Parts: sequence; C-alpha cells; structure tokens
Amino acid sequence: MASKFTELAIDCVDPDALAQFWCAVLGYEVQEAEDGFISIGAPQEPGGAQCVGPVPPTLGFARVPEGKAIKNRLHIDVNPTDREQDEEVRRLLGLGARHADVGQTGDESWVILADPEGNEFCVLATRRP
Repeated sequence: MASKFTELAIDCVDPDALAQFWCAVLGYEVQEAEDGFISIGAPQEPGGAQCVGPVPPTLGFARVPEGKAIKNRLHIDVNPTDREQDEEVRRLLGLGARHADVGQTGDESWVILADPEGNEFCVLATRRP
C-alpha cells in the first residue's frame, strides 16, 4: 500500500479569512479550529470513514507572521462542475480572488487567480464528473 494524499498545509497571515474563502470556493466546511490553525474539508458523508471511494484532501491553514513573498511552487487547481469556466471565474472574483500574472502566454485553457493572501491557483476548463 502507498501513502495517500490527505491534507495540504497552507501558511497564512489570517487563517480565519482564508479558510472562509476556500470553504466558499470548494463547498467545504470547517472541521477543526484552534488558536492559529483551521482545517477545512468536504462535508461529512453518511458512513464517514467507512465510505468507499476517494476522500478529498483537507486544507489546513496555519498562522505565520510573514506574508507570501514569491510565486507558489505548489498550487491548487479547481474544476467547475456545475457551470462554465468563465462563470466560475466571475464567482471566485466575487469571493475575493484576483487575476494573477505568473508569466502565462494567454493561450492556456486555464485561468490563473490568486486567493486573498496571494496564493496562486488555476481554474481549469470545465470538466463534468
């Protein structure tokens, strides 16, 4: 058996605000909150840990004193499942995301945005499950 990807840890200045943003983006909910750390994940399904199939990773937001300084070396990609890519980009911009320039040529099929703390992420072309 191999390891499973279960959590992505994200350093940030304001864990509360960033967790709220990503909950709205992904339809996640807060699973754990303590001083300086918040973990969010997919809503609990009936059957919990006994459910068959992949389990979406949680995101953990840990407070650090410094802000983001350079381009991410690792980033999140999201896929809209119930709307077109341009509609999803508009929704995310309304939640507080902003367009990001990381040297893209403009020919990409994805749109690069940044979350409220400047972490880049991509909105991929629509994929239906």
